[in-house]
Amino acid sequence: MEGFSVVEMWTSMGLLAKATVVFMAFMSLYSIGVIFERLITYSTGSKQSYQFVLALREHMQKRKLNDAIKSAESHGKSPIAKVVHAGLVEYVTGMEALKKHGRDQELGEFDLVDAVNRALERVKERETANLRRGLGGLATIASAAPFVGLFGTVVGIINAFKKLSGGGGLDVVGPGIAEALVSTAFGLLVAIPAAMLFNYFTGRVEFFVVDMNDVSSEFVDYVLKEGRGK
Repeated sequence: MEGFSVVEMWTSMGLLAKATVVFMAFMSLYSIGVIFERLITYSTGSKQSYQFVLALREHMQKRKLNDAIKSAESHGKSPIAKVVHAGLVEYVTGMEALKKHGRDQELGEFDLVDAVNRALERVKERETANLRRGLGGLATIASAAPFVGLFGTVVGIINAFKKLSGGGGLDVVGPGIAEALVSTAFGLLVAIPAAMLFNYFTGRVEFFVVDMNDVSSEFVDYVLKEGRGK
């Protein structure tokens, strides 16, 4: 057992145990990729959303809708900007149509508000799905990795008992026991960060959804007030 190294342990592993470790390594790499990609996405989206909301309020106060549309397009990483952009385009297009074809008293206003609401909801659903992309895989890894590690543990213990049946002491069963413990540790090492980051990312998504709802509601209020004013 003295001088037993990771390389020797890997060499002593059976094919099934090696496949288990490789599978857990793949899960680890996938979760790391998702974690870094989501961190960048949420960080960039949060920063651009803050900048866009400040610019949007200024444009709305001055009734510069085209400038607001351009601002939304320049903040393409912000889910809030994408949602409001859809509402802005629908509102400007609807207003131009009403001016061109005339109004049917209040009916046109209600139709326009409904169209803006539908545009906002469509993009909001799509952006929410985009924000949650990859989180399902992260949750699966968080829940499955300990069981995969446990499977590797069972395989390692079985190999240890097989060697023990042929006679010998700790030097004989040591590699199998070490293999079992490493599988358990590896499974937990993959699962714990995935579970923690999944919960964190889920909270970030909820914050984005709340912000999208708030800004969308404010924009609909603006549309209603503009309609009543005219």
